Amino acid sequence: MCNEVQFSTTYPTMFAQRAVGSHTMVRLGVGVVIRDERNWVLLEQRADCGWWGLPGGRLEVGESITQTAMREVKEETGLDVEIIRLIGIYSEPQERIVTYPGNSDSLQLIDVVVEGTIVSGSLTCSDESLGLCFYPLDQLPAELIPPFRQPMRDVVQGISGRLG
Repeated sequence: MCNEVQFSTTYPTMFAQRAVGSHTMVRLGVGVVIRDERNWVLLEQRADCGWWGLPGGRLEVGESITQTAMREVKEETGLDVEIIRLIGIYSEPQERIVTYPGNSDSLQLIDVVVEGTIVSGSLTCSDESLGLCFYPLDQLPAELIPPFRQPMRDVVQGISGRLG
Protein backbone atom coordinates (compact mmCIF):
# COMPACT_ATOMS: atom_id res chain seq x y z
CA MET A 1 0.00 0.00 0.00
CA CYS A 2 2.39 2.77 1.17
CA ASN A 3 5.38 1.63 -0.83
CA GLU A 4 3.31 1.76 -4.03
CA VAL A 5 2.73 5.54 -3.77
CA GLN A 6 4.93 7.22 -6.36
CA PHE A 7 5.65 10.90 -5.97
CA SER A 8 6.62 13.10 -8.88
CA THR A 9 10.36 13.39 -9.53
CA THR A 10 10.00 17.03 -10.56
CA TYR A 11 9.52 19.85 -8.11
CA PRO A 12 7.70 23.19 -8.24
CA THR A 13 10.28 25.99 -8.60
CA MET A 14 10.03 27.03 -4.95
CA PHE A 15 11.02 23.49 -3.89
CA ALA A 16 13.85 22.98 -6.41
CA GLN A 17 16.91 21.32 -4.90
CA ARG A 18 19.15 23.97 -3.31
CA ALA A 19 22.26 24.12 -1.24
CA VAL A 20 22.24 25.79 2.14
CA GLY A 21 23.70 29.28 1.80
CA SER A 22 24.96 31.92 4.20
CA HIS A 23 21.56 33.64 4.13
CA THR A 24 19.48 30.48 4.69
CA MET A 25 17.09 30.98 7.60
CA VAL A 26 15.20 28.36 9.62
CA ARG A 27 11.40 28.42 9.84
CA LEU A 28 9.29 26.26 12.16
CA GLY A 29 5.96 25.15 10.79
CA VAL A 30 3.17 22.79 11.72
CA GLY A 31 1.39 20.32 9.42
CA VAL A 32 -1.85 18.64 10.44
CA VAL A 33 -3.08 15.20 9.43
CA ILE A 34 -6.89 15.16 9.46
CA ARG A 35 -8.79 11.96 8.68
CA ASP A 36 -12.43 11.50 7.79
CA GLU A 37 -14.72 8.63 8.79
CA ARG A 38 -13.23 6.50 5.96
CA ASN A 39 -9.69 7.08 7.31
CA TRP A 40 -8.87 9.21 4.24
CA VAL A 41 -6.48 12.14 4.76
CA LEU A 42 -7.32 15.78 3.99
CA LEU A 43 -4.89 17.46 1.59
CA GLU A 44 -4.82 21.05 0.44
CA GLN A 45 -3.94 22.06 -3.11
CA ARG A 46 -1.71 25.07 -2.52
CA ALA A 47 -2.33 28.31 -4.42
CA ASP A 48 1.39 29.20 -4.44
CA CYS A 49 2.53 26.19 -6.50
CA GLY A 50 -0.54 24.09 -7.38
CA TRP A 51 0.78 21.00 -5.58
CA TRP A 52 -0.77 19.19 -2.61
CA GLY A 53 0.22 19.32 1.05
CA LEU A 54 -1.13 19.08 4.56
CA PRO A 55 -3.01 22.01 6.05
CA GLY A 56 -0.69 24.00 8.27
CA GLY A 57 1.71 26.88 8.41
CA ARG A 58 4.26 28.90 10.30
CA LEU A 59 4.38 29.09 14.08
CA GLU A 60 3.89 32.68 15.17
CA VAL A 61 5.61 34.24 18.16
CA GLY A 62 3.63 33.55 21.32
CA GLU A 63 1.92 30.41 19.99
CA SER A 64 2.30 26.80 20.97
CA ILE A 65 2.46 24.00 18.39
CA THR A 66 -1.13 23.06 19.24
CA GLN A 67 -2.37 26.64 18.90
CA THR A 68 -0.63 27.00 15.53
CA ALA A 69 -2.10 23.73 14.28
CA MET A 70 -5.63 24.68 15.30
CA ARG A 71 -5.34 28.24 13.90
CA GLU A 72 -3.88 27.16 10.56
CA VAL A 73 -6.46 24.41 10.04
CA LYS A 74 -9.29 26.85 10.78
CA GLU A 75 -7.82 29.49 8.40
CA GLU A 76 -7.11 27.07 5.56
CA THR A 77 -10.03 24.62 5.81
CA GLY A 78 -12.81 26.15 7.93
CA LEU A 79 -12.59 23.19 10.31
CA ASP A 80 -12.09 23.23 14.07
CA VAL A 81 -9.84 20.39 15.21
CA GLU A 82 -8.60 18.85 18.42
CA ILE A 83 -4.93 17.79 18.31
CA ILE A 84 -4.61 14.18 19.42
CA ARG A 85 -1.02 13.08 18.75
CA LEU A 86 2.41 13.82 17.36
CA ILE A 87 3.31 12.19 14.04
CA GLY A 88 6.88 13.51 13.99
CA ILE A 89 9.38 16.33 13.70
CA TYR A 90 10.97 16.65 10.26
CA SER A 91 14.11 18.68 9.57
CA GLU A 92 16.12 16.79 6.91
CA PRO A 93 17.44 19.50 4.57
CA GLN A 94 17.21 17.41 1.35
CA GLU A 95 13.57 18.29 0.66
CA ARG A 96 13.21 21.22 3.06
CA ILE A 97 15.27 24.06 1.58
CA VAL A 98 12.83 26.39 -0.20
CA THR A 99 12.64 29.85 -1.69
CA TYR A 100 9.19 31.42 -1.69
CA PRO A 101 8.09 33.59 -4.62
CA GLY A 102 9.19 37.20 -4.22
CA ASN A 103 11.97 36.32 -1.76
CA SER A 104 15.57 35.61 -2.75
CA ASP A 105 16.60 34.12 0.61
CA SER A 106 16.13 30.41 1.13
CA LEU A 107 14.59 28.77 4.17
CA GLN A 108 15.13 25.42 5.81
CA LEU A 109 11.70 24.26 6.89
CA ILE A 110 11.37 22.33 10.12
CA ASP A 111 7.90 20.86 10.44
CA VAL A 112 6.15 19.42 13.45
CA VAL A 113 3.42 17.16 12.07
CA VAL A 114 0.51 16.35 14.34
CA GLU A 115 -2.80 14.59 13.92
CA GLY A 116 -6.12 16.25 14.64
CA THR A 117 -9.74 15.16 14.72
CA ILE A 118 -12.58 17.28 13.39
CA VAL A 119 -14.65 18.89 16.14
CA SER A 120 -16.83 21.24 14.07
CA GLY A 121 -16.94 23.52 11.05
CA SER A 122 -17.51 22.99 7.36
CA LEU A 123 -14.85 22.39 4.74
CA THR A 124 -14.11 25.73 3.03
CA CYS A 125 -11.16 26.78 0.83
CA SER A 126 -9.14 29.83 1.81
CA ASP A 127 -7.25 32.22 -0.47
CA GLU A 128 -4.19 30.01 0.14
CA SER A 129 -5.92 26.98 -1.39
CA LEU A 130 -6.98 25.94 -4.86
CA GLY A 131 -8.79 22.92 -3.43
CA LEU A 132 -9.33 20.63 -0.45
CA CYS A 133 -9.82 16.90 -0.88
CA PHE A 134 -9.77 13.75 1.25
CA TYR A 135 -7.54 11.05 -0.27
CA PRO A 136 -7.29 7.34 0.52
CA LEU A 137 -3.80 6.54 1.80
CA ASP A 138 -3.06 4.28 -1.16
CA GLN A 139 -4.03 6.95 -3.72
CA LEU A 140 -2.13 10.05 -2.65
CA PRO A 141 -1.44 12.54 -5.46
CA ALA A 142 1.98 12.32 -7.13
CA GLU A 143 2.27 16.10 -6.85
CA LEU A 144 2.73 16.15 -3.08
CA ILE A 145 5.11 18.93 -2.00
CA PRO A 146 8.50 17.54 -0.95
CA PRO A 147 8.39 18.56 2.75
CA PHE A 148 5.31 16.39 3.34
CA ARG A 149 6.42 13.27 1.49
CA GLN A 150 8.17 11.61 4.46
CA PRO A 151 5.42 12.55 6.92
CA MET A 152 2.83 11.02 4.58
CA ARG A 153 4.94 7.85 4.20
CA ASP A 154 4.97 7.66 8.00
CA VAL A 155 1.20 8.16 8.21
CA VAL A 156 0.60 5.40 5.66
CA GLN A 157 2.95 3.04 7.52
CA GLY A 158 1.46 3.92 10.93
CA ILE A 159 4.73 5.40 12.21
CA SER A 160 4.58 8.15 14.82
CA GLY A 161 7.11 9.91 17.00
CA ARG A 162 9.70 10.30 14.21
CA LEU A 163 12.56 12.66 14.93
CA GLY A 164 14.49 13.51 11.80
